[in-house]
Amino acid sequence: MTTATKESLRTVKGRPQLFTSYAREMSIFNTRVKRNWVIVAIIAMVIIPFFLTRDWVALLTTVLIFAIGGIGLNILTGYAGQVSLGQAFFMGVGAYTAAVLGGEAQGKVIGLGLDMIIWLPLAGLVPALVAFVLAPLAARVRGLYLAILTLGLVFIGEHIFKEAKPITGGAGVGRAPAEPVFLGFNLFSNQTILGYRIDRFTVFYVACLVIFLVMAFGARNFVRSRFGRNFAAVRDRDVAAEVMGVSLLRTKTLAFTVSSFYAGISGALLSIVIGRISPETWNIFLSIDFLAVVFIGGLATISGSIMGAVFVVMLPKLVNTLTGFIPGFGGIGEGGLLNVFELQTIIFGLLIILFLILEPRGLYGLWLRLRNYFKAWPFSY
Repeated sequence: MTTATKESLRTVKGRPQLFTSYAREMSIFNTRVKRNWVIVAIIAMVIIPFFLTRDWVALLTTVLIFAIGGIGLNILTGYAGQVSLGQAFFMGVGAYTAAVLGGEAQGKVIGLGLDMIIWLPLAGLVPALVAFVLAPLAARVRGLYLAILTLGLVFIGEHIFKEAKPITGGAGVGRAPAEPVFLGFNLFSNQTILGYRIDRFTVFYVACLVIFLVMAFGARNFVRSRFGRNFAAVRDRDVAAEVMGVSLLRTKTLAFTVSSFYAGISGALLSIVIGRISPETWNIFLSIDFLAVVFIGGLATISGSIMGAVFVVMLPKLVNTLTGFIPGFGGIGEGGLLNVFELQTIIFGLLIILFLILEPRGLYGLWLRLRNYFKAWPFSY
């Protein structure tokens, strides 16, 4: 190694924000601090569930699943600029694909009982194939018209789910989800490792954590590739992007396909947490929840999708706790001026409005402001 190279490395080490190449700036861990904090966060996520009750572990599992679906929607809405209200439809397709392939047959309900290594990828590929077929229609419109088009998918899908009884079990009845058996190892059963008993919710949490990390790092790599740059070009000015040679149809189709793949995986895992899935589960309110994940967490950022998932999943728990101290408000199953679900919906709506007006980058934007403040302190510039 030459003296100049050593000097360059020392300079970069002393100034972590000084990038000597475009590839280094665009790398996943472009600073040592970022890499270290990610490692600490992963270790914490592995350890935390062993000190929590079953209810909290289930909530954290739901956070991971919502984060996967939120990342998928953020690829479409945040990075590619295509507003979609159809997330619940593609999640439902993924959930029922997994249930048919990995579930057990009961009466007239179809179930093949295949291993998770088969049904989990197909739970993402089937919704992706549906999105690939529908994408040319969606690519012809944008903005409000695209939102209405994808909203129609939710209502059409809910009707199909109710009528396809051999697949879904029918309205009000539902069916059992897929069995999370991976190469003969049941991921939703109590396990004993080195004499230590691990609860089945913790086992499934760890499995979801592994899937989440693979999906999150995969998305981070994807959006920093040339495909991600094409998405940003179409989002910022589609006419200019087309003039520069970016195919609008191909780019929007790819965004819909990848987003639906993530939605299908999220729906399949969420169905296992729910325990029994019915057609009413995949409705417009679930799509609104994922819009809240994206807009409140932060558009065009993987970290923001994770923050938004934490907020959306934990908010009902927080609201239900606080309603006990507020006169006139009722918790879950209680009377009052407003119950927890109504209050949660109002809070979601207000926060989406406030973040769109005051902080378009959501919770991630607030984190950047806070970080930059302490980095620049005591200076005001």
